[in-house]
Amino acid sequence: MNRDFPRPASHCGSLDRRAALRSMAAFGGVTALTAATGAAQENAQPTPDARRASPKRYKMKKAINLWAFPYPDKMTLRECLQLAKDAGFDGVELNYDPDDSLGSDLQPKAGTKDFEAIRKMADDIGIAISGLCSFAFWPFPLSSNDDAKRSHGLELAGKMAQAAHDLGTENLLVVPGAVHIPWRDDHEPVPNDVCDQRAKEAVKALLPQAEKLGVYLNIENIFFNGYLMTPMEMNAFVDSFESDHVRVHFDTGNIMEYQFPEHWARLLGKRTKNVHLKEFTKKGTDHSLESFRPLLDGTTNWPAVMEALDGVGYDGYLTFEYFHPYLHYPEALIYQTSDSLDRLLGIV
Repeated sequence: MNRDFPRPASHCGSLDRRAALRSMAAFGGVTALTAATGAAQENAQPTPDARRASPKRYKMKKAINLWAFPYPDKMTLRECLQLAKDAGFDGVELNYDPDDSLGSDLQPKAGTKDFEAIRKMADDIGIAISGLCSFAFWPFPLSSNDDAKRSHGLELAGKMAQAAHDLGTENLLVVPGAVHIPWRDDHEPVPNDVCDQRAKEAVKALLPQAEKLGVYLNIENIFFNGYLMTPMEMNAFVDSFESDHVRVHFDTGNIMEYQFPEHWARLLGKRTKNVHLKEFTKKGTDHSLESFRPLLDGTTNWPAVMEALDGVGYDGYLTFEYFHPYLHYPEALIYQTSDSLDRLLGIV
């Protein structure tokens, strides 16, 4: 008997419809699974690549010191602030010039009206003034053996505190004293105990005004000046005033020749109110200001530094400080620094 006879048409159609429905259901399931997998892949975060940037995202803010710009020789203050904003910085640290003759907008003859105008300009651009610092503490040290220099330095520091307030920043960098200033031949060495006494007297004299203005006197670690050489000494100095308005301006590069900023950051703890990121290389033989490098072009253990700062709860500004604007195409340094900070902060 031939078992290959055709089935009735109606029966075949019923089987075909059931097969089609099963196929459609299976295809729908595959389609849904594919769509879900695609959505999950699209929403999945890529695994951080530690070769590109910090795998951890830090909350600190990006800032840059005005010394990295060709100001005032080739750029106006407005151009510098706008460039910093365009490059992605949150703030700019300004520098108070002790000499009225160098063309700076921030100098002793400027007053509240002038500084408030700078503050408004920064507000209009949309960038913060992260702090105020100055080279004035070197020609006019607060611990100088010369009474006139010491007195003028204290006067300038008072003007800077007022300027900081008028600029809308609460951060004023203070160098309280120097045993030695190796880059100046007009500074007579000061005995350590005398330097300490004069430094404390100077900060104590500045403190009432600073507290009234809401400005913090942030003591910077220098190392090259032979004073406050360890974090323990810095802590004892700051704590001696028993005021929240005396804090630390921690500079990572200034102690790199013989010490390690990741150690200082942990030991300074909550005292740190502002931070300078200065890159330093231990590979060279020149240990002058020329030993400081563009960010990441040095020997600093940045992952360890960032973790130490984060470990003490620091979430303020990280301010790149550099004294050599590029001779040609100076914008390059600003954008390179912004990119480097992004990588340190885990933004990339």
